[in-house]
Amino acid sequence: MCRLFGLSAAPARITATFWLADAPDSLTAQSHREPDGVGLGFFRPDGTAVLHKQPIAAYQDPAFARDARDVSSSTFLAHVRYATTGPLRTENTHPFLQDHRLFAHNGVVAGLDRLDDEIARELGHPSTELVSGDTDSERIFALITARARRHGDITRAITDALGWIAANLPVYAVNFIMTTTTDLWALRYPATNPLYLLSRPSGGAAGARELDHAGAPGTIRARSRDLAGMSATVLATERMDDDPGWRPLASGELLHVSSGQHVTTRTVLDRPPAHPLSLADLGDLTSPPLRRRRS
Repeated sequence: MCRLFGLSAAPARITATFWLADAPDSLTAQSHREPDGVGLGFFRPDGTAVLHKQPIAAYQDPAFARDARDVSSSTFLAHVRYATTGPLRTENTHPFLQDHRLFAHNGVVAGLDRLDDEIARELGHPSTELVSGDTDSERIFALITARARRHGDITRAITDALGWIAANLPVYAVNFIMTTTTDLWALRYPATNPLYLLSRPSGGAAGARELDHAGAPGTIRARSRDLAGMSATVLATERMDDDPGWRPLASGELLHVSSGQHVTTRTVLDRPPAHPLSLADLGDLTSPPLRRRRS
């Protein structure tokens, strides 16, 4: 399973160290669990999005950890990839960037030819303007982007795009996090894969504590001294510490965090996918030929 991590401290800018290569608790497991790519996205003070990503295991990319060690941003988005759709190329490595928004996804959606047709219908031209890789993830993002260009409202765009996917395409899971320099959105659908939320007060549950979150061995670790004195919102595919505030998003629950740490949630998908995929439908996940054909 791919691993997601999103963090918002907006409007504050914080320094966060992401240990994706040299953490002693991640080297061995990383090479066996999620070896297919690592990515980190954040924003400069002028709002420019920055992506550090490589289509290789995090432990093989010491430059990634070095580059990611001291960056500052109001939002962060990190992803460790277990490839299921598309070969190991930078174009298929998360996060993706479209219209000044960053996006990372954990799940599987089939019927990509039909999804391409819907994106092209929405845009009025082929989807190649937005899609450069082979993954379902980038295409899900492209449909959201296309709908956002029409509506001008991100929440409505997400609701419409995912509603169409749930009604028309075979779906195993569509969990994602999307960020701008000021906002963060996250969706879990359906309940196949987990996605956890932590609304972290200044200093954490115990007070006066820096953020020091570590996922399961081989995934993502994040640290920020700045958050000893600031509040933040954290999303992750697993509870990353013993804070009692972690809770799973419900199936179909869309989270929005705006600047100032204003958190709102709403259920935007209240029924199962019309064409659900099971794990058995995906084939043997330990088989590399099958694994590389999904996202």
